Amino acid sequence: MLSQRYMECALSLARLAMGYTSPNPAVGAVVVKDGLVVGMGYTHPAGSEHAEIMALRQAGDRAQGATMYVTLEPCPHYGRTPPCTEAIIDAGISEVCVALSDPNPAVSARGVTRLNEKGIKTHVGMCEQEAYELNEAYIKHVTTGLPFVVAKFAMSLDGKIATRTGESKWITKDETRKYAHALRHTVDAIMVGVNTIVADDPRLTAKGCGGRGGPGKRQPLRLIIDTKGKVPLHARVFEPPGEVLVAVAAPFDSLKKKKLVEAGAEVVELPDNGGSVDILELLKALGQREIVTVLVEGGGKLLGSLFDHQLVDKVLAFISPVIIGGREAISVGGNGVDSMTQALRLSRVDVRCFDDDVLVSGYIGRRSP
Repeated sequence: MLSQRYMECALSLARLAMGYTSPNPAVGAVVVKDGLVVGMGYTHPAGSEHAEIMALRQAGDRAQGATMYVTLEPCPHYGRTPPCTEAIIDAGISEVCVALSDPNPAVSARGVTRLNEKGIKTHVGMCEQEAYELNEAYIKHVTTGLPFVVAKFAMSLDGKIATRTGESKWITKDETRKYAHALRHTVDAIMVGVNTIVADDPRLTAKGCGGRGGPGKRQPLRLIIDTKGKVPLHARVFEPPGEVLVAVAAPFDSLKKKKLVEAGAEVVELPDNGGSVDILELLKALGQREIVTVLVEGGGKLLGSLFDHQLVDKVLAFISPVIIGGREAISVGGNGVDSMTQALRLSRVDVRCFDDDVLVSGYIGRRSP
């Protein structure tokens, strides 16, 4: 169907904006007049133009009497920018096809209602599932106040994420690592436990940030869970570019805090929960900072804690055809479950191959629209 192809085009435009619009959603819009696409646009960074405005600007006078295809319900309110509904009305658009209603309380159904009040025909639901998945992180954030948590790890066929000495470089092959690294461009923060810093000394930066064709993007926040302040002050994670946040358990040693600040980190003190930083309280604090997506890259203890507390939304498990073995080799930690009936099972599972490696991805406790 031709109209669906126009919406698919809008979805493709929205994908260009992924990772660049936070805390706003990534949206694409297409304006069609007499069977021809006369305007296209996607959301630019927060405070800049929305997709609808970009598409209308390109369409110009040809927007009069045209149809707009947009991946998310147009906003009817003043935020960082004026309402998109009014721009659509003023441009003379006669019909609007919306893929997904915006669950944001400031928008929810009000955008469509406003357009209907002005005699503009609206249709909601075309390619809804695809639009939902594009902005699943935004949707969680605006409905719960919490960031969307993605757990990413590489493991051997026997389920080990590191050897008994803590070595994990490299379980997967180069092609897989390049894809995994590219994920950093799509998130607001990268979270690791302090043991990962001690063992691997990673920088946790996104290479070539802003080089995917979209508008410019700052580096993701580098977030270290370090209950007692063990992170080495000479660690590469403190090197620019990007900001560093170290989450510690309160009360925290004031001298250690001063040295971490001098090294270039911001230190946030959080409640102690069983000898570790209270992860839920941390996620609440991140949500208040408008951190929408968190990519957790290890290690086993942190991943296990997140799974134990059912705080993971999506899993990306890269499996390499190698056997590490060893009772003391590192796996995903935590308390785990007592029976298989309690095991966390992924839904909407997808399997993808990278050379000899396999990526298994899926969702925990997330529902489709």
